Amino acid sequence: MKKSILVALALIFAGFTAKAQQTVRIGYVDMEYILENVPEYQEASAQLDKKVQQWKQEIETEMNRIDKMKQDLANEKPLLTRELIEEREDEIAFEEQKILDYQQKRFGPKGDLIIQKMQLVKPIQDQVFVAVQEIAKNRKYDLIFDKSADVITLYAADRLDVSDQVLRSITRASKREQLDTRKEKDELIRDEEKTLEQDEAVTERELIQEQRRNERAALIAKRKQERDSIRAAKQKEYEERRAKILEERQRKKDSVAKAREMKKENN
Repeated sequence: MKKSILVALALIFAGFTAKAQQTVRIGYVDMEYILENVPEYQEASAQLDKKVQQWKQEIETEMNRIDKMKQDLANEKPLLTRELIEEREDEIAFEEQKILDYQQKRFGPKGDLIIQKMQLVKPIQDQVFVAVQEIAKNRKYDLIFDKSADVITLYAADRLDVSDQVLRSITRASKREQLDTRKEKDELIRDEEKTLEQDEAVTERELIQEQRRNERAALIAKRKQERDSIRAAKQKEYEERRAKILEERQRKKDSVAKAREMKKENN
């Protein structure tokens, strides 16, 4: 999951670098935030928490009972035969194994807690997937990833977060399911269409603004390249001129030295 998302991000940013004028829209959702704000999930999660507390209480009760069995055996050992002691120890070992099996059944890697959590999350994940597809299509996103997934996110701007849009989409879908009459559903659909038109208008403005930002960035980059080119040409011209001056000075020094040497030889 992590590797595939990182590869997708790398490909998109590579394409963006190659074509500066092309607008690339990226967004993200925070699944944990969405789950915290979906009432149906919170209600079901609360019910599961009650079950978990009940399971823990059952385990604690059994553990206390086993501890008492051990303490009773320790107190009565001097009065018991070897056979009776072994029989009581076997009974305690059996009860301990039974409670360990129960713990695994409830809280193990494949236990009831993990399974029921997955059952709770799955319907919400499906709704999020549908909502993300709709948002990506309507608002022309190239990539939407899950910020809470196994991806190292060093920074993510708030303006890229579409979690609230996903929540609104899930809420609208939930409202549609709860309505009874055709008239109520039609009214809700009309309201949703108005909201969608407003979102599309906002999206169009955002796209224009982003396009302008990209154009300004490209213009700034072009001007910087031109300035760097002029600066490099001037630097080269300066170095060539300086090299000529140094060469002329050295030539004069060599000429003076040669003249002095010839004068010395003539004398």
